[in-house]
Amino acid sequence: MTGDEELLYAHVAGDPDAFTALIERHHSHLWAVAVRTCGNPHDAADALQEALISAYQTADQFRGEGSAGGWLHRIVVNCSLDRLRRNKLHRIIPIADPETAPFADPSDHMAGVDLSLSIGDALHQLTDEQRAVIIAIDVEGLPLAEVARRLDLPVGTIKSRSSRARARLARLLGHLVDPDMDVGGIVDARAPQPT
Repeated sequence: MTGDEELLYAHVAGDPDAFTALIERHHSHLWAVAVRTCGNPHDAADALQEALISAYQTADQFRGEGSAGGWLHRIVVNCSLDRLRRNKLHRIIPIADPETAPFADPSDHMAGVDLSLSIGDALHQLTDEQRAVIIAIDVEGLPLAEVARRLDLPVGTIKSRSSRARARLARLLGHLVDPDMDVGGIVDARAPQPT
């Protein structure tokens, strides 16, 4: 079986099928990275398309210092973060559904809480850079060194962003903690945090 790097080099050399074969190997992972980073499938589709076009056009710049899969991952993360930045310039305010909005009770934290929506909302309150690090470490399970390599950042920066992001997530998701539950010495995330 041809390796990823060989497919990338074959694409650069003019093989018309090599890039397609490379993307088919990694498409599911790259799509998941785009969705997790962007937070919705519409922006993820646009970001992934931009990333694949960029990778196709700049394949000759691949230096072989890491894996071709890691190189693609980094391009998708960067395009996803760029998409989020552009969206912030054109912020869209969603209109509440008139059929369900009057029945929503924001003070009811336990009944009907959809954990995945709560976590997704909390992730999107992080900075784009913090979200990329948290997704890579805590969702994808990548080691710090690999995250640093893929995002082209020092390990210390990855540790710092991860620490800040986790502290912010703890505050944002504190309402999900049952006050009667023993959480093994973990400080209640709803308590005021020192600054």
